[in-house]
Amino acid sequence: MNPAPDTGLVRAAQAGDPRACQDLFAAHLSLVYNVVGRALDGHPDTDDVVQETMLRAVAALPRLRDPDRFRSWLIAIAVRQTQERGRARGTSQARLRQWDGWTELPDPAADPEGETLANVSLSAQRREVAAAARWLSPAEQSLLALWWQEVAGVLSRTDLAAALGITVAHSAVRVQRMKAQLDLARQVVQAWRADPRCPGLDTAARAPRRDRGPLSLRRAGQHVQDCAACAGRLAPLVPAERLLTGATLLPVPVALAAKVAGLLSTGTLAAGAGSLGLAVGGWLRRAAAGLSTKTAAVGGSSLAAVTAAAVLAVHYLPASTPPAQADPARPTPSAAASAAPSASPAASPSRRPPTAAPPLTGVATADLYVAPDGSDGNPGTLAAPLASLNRAVELVRAGQTIALRGGTYRAAAPVTITTSGTGSQRITLSNYRGEQPVLDATAIRGNQWYVTQRASYWTVQGLAVQHAKTFPYVCVSCRGSVFQRLAMHDNGATGLVLRGPGTVGNQVLDSDFHDNHDDAAHGANADGVAFKDGDGAGNIIRGCRAFRNADDGIDLSGFADPVTVEHNWAYGNGVNRWALADFAGAGTGFKLGGGDPIPAATHVVRDNAAWDNASYGFTEQGNPGAIRVTGNTAFRNGGDGFAFWFSPSLLEANLALGNGRDDNRGDTARESGNSWNQSGWSTALLRSADPAAAEGPRRADGTLPGTAFLTTTRPGVGARMAP
Repeated sequence: MNPAPDTGLVRAAQAGDPRACQDLFAAHLSLVYNVVGRALDGHPDTDDVVQETMLRAVAALPRLRDPDRFRSWLIAIAVRQTQERGRARGTSQARLRQWDGWTELPDPAADPEGETLANVSLSAQRREVAAAARWLSPAEQSLLALWWQEVAGVLSRTDLAAALGITVAHSAVRVQRMKAQLDLARQVVQAWRADPRCPGLDTAARAPRRDRGPLSLRRAGQHVQDCAACAGRLAPLVPAERLLTGATLLPVPVALAAKVAGLLSTGTLAAGAGSLGLAVGGWLRRAAAGLSTKTAAVGGSSLAAVTAAAVLAVHYLPASTPPAQADPARPTPSAAASAAPSASPAASPSRRPPTAAPPLTGVATADLYVAPDGSDGNPGTLAAPLASLNRAVELVRAGQTIALRGGTYRAAAPVTITTSGTGSQRITLSNYRGEQPVLDATAIRGNQWYVTQRASYWTVQGLAVQHAKTFPYVCVSCRGSVFQRLAMHDNGATGLVLRGPGTVGNQVLDSDFHDNHDDAAHGANADGVAFKDGDGAGNIIRGCRAFRNADDGIDLSGFADPVTVEHNWAYGNGVNRWALADFAGAGTGFKLGGGDPIPAATHVVRDNAAWDNASYGFTEQGNPGAIRVTGNTAFRNGGDGFAFWFSPSLLEANLALGNGRDDNRGDTARESGNSWNQSGWSTALLRSADPAAAEGPRRADGTLPGTAFLTTTRPGVGARMAP
């Protein structure tokens, strides 16, 4: 293991000490080259990305506030530059490789472009790993590139996790899942190369163009696992760690070292970093003179391929309604391998509110009535109500209202909503008057979403949904729908998800999403509420609370267009309240990025508060968009209050107190008027540090409760905490 740089060395380099600069960059050039080279899979852009990384690192080094984080900071810059280069090219290299026309999967030893893998002679199974890696998703391929450095002893698990912006426990689970996918791909490679090849595998592998990549692997892998003929041709798999341990690190090409030396000594760096550039440039020239004259290209046989996001967010929301035998929360078998983090004072469980029920405002009249003691043979009147939501959504038409009477509805089958309203004739699904309907999805199978809405212009209000084994409510490509005064709790996945292309103009208002925990996935896929893996303008989350969920509070991963997130509270997420083995809940209050790939979304985040979450309060999660983060509060979170490493986000008038670290920002973030930009801020300025009122019942109109919690004697900074 390469030791972490001495903090004194980093500080000396920041001050412009030439010798310190030489030693610091000498120790890390090879690391940068290997991370970028493995991730880009021999693309001609490799040298350019390494040069850009070094330039950015030298220019930004004086602004690095925590010298202990130098190595993970440098790795994060390297992977971020890799991501930017992939976005500029506009394609994912791995997904350009198709099954069509291949007599067998690409053999790294064939080296068709004359490139080699650092002259490493791969065994048959190493070659299988190299070919199999190309069928991982881009996020998994990027993770494999970093994990390779860990196996080689270059990075620690802490470095890997820090570079990805996740916790060590969460990174362990993601690595384990990636390895499971890699092993599945290795089996497919073995079966594909069998002579004769199984005809069924040919059929399974040759997917339509839009389905190639990881989905094609999933289809082929399922065939191999189910086919007796294919299974009989499989050899035992040597653990990937042993195979990768035998591969050497890539030496830095002489030409690249010379180019970097030239760039760093041109005097074009930003003011304050020029002395660093001159020092490092001098060392690089001397280093280049001592290198072998043979340039080692990073060939197409590299195990890790393609660009991916610097911060990974592995999500298990299916791309479509789950098949009959697939668990949507876990598309491939995997074994989590991280220890459950102990609850610290910063991530201590928040108290449970007196009631999980939403406020009881409801409709007074309706076109269709449903009651627990009704019958689906009834006409659906107030006197003769229907029995099931399923029947009501079959009968409803544009402009009509469904009223659910109070009581518990024991769902017997999933609900699919396909009838749309219009802008002037909305469909309303509501509780009746002051009554409380509770939809209990205990009987729904674990591979089925409970409610799937594929319709637009609905208002859904006043309901509680509980005990679904997976997603309780998913709205796919919905337009103009409103979800308000809901309580989605104790489900096996995220409480409410809006996803898919054309998710436009929806509002999630005055609702509580809590205590959702996906036990099968060790807590890694149960957020409060999410807009994810889709696009569309005009979406809003306002006045909601997301709390005590196993994973995150509010999640915007993979959503390409701006979402307005205002006046919401997220607290107590990511704490293992269920004694789950290998707990993997991330525990972020507001996750404003992530996905595969990560879109550049310019979300608007204002007047929100995050407290007592196990990890970050607010994080970009690799989102390269210019997020506007204004007037928010992060208090007593286990990780960073505000973590914005990569994006050019604007942070204004935010308050961070009592977090693991109050703020952690990169050199592209813009900021003004935040508590960390001012002197004199401490928890002594809080009017109240007791969250009891904030975590208690809502007001009668459904808005957030009144509280003095997190308000301060210095107004103008942080969340208002007022309805």
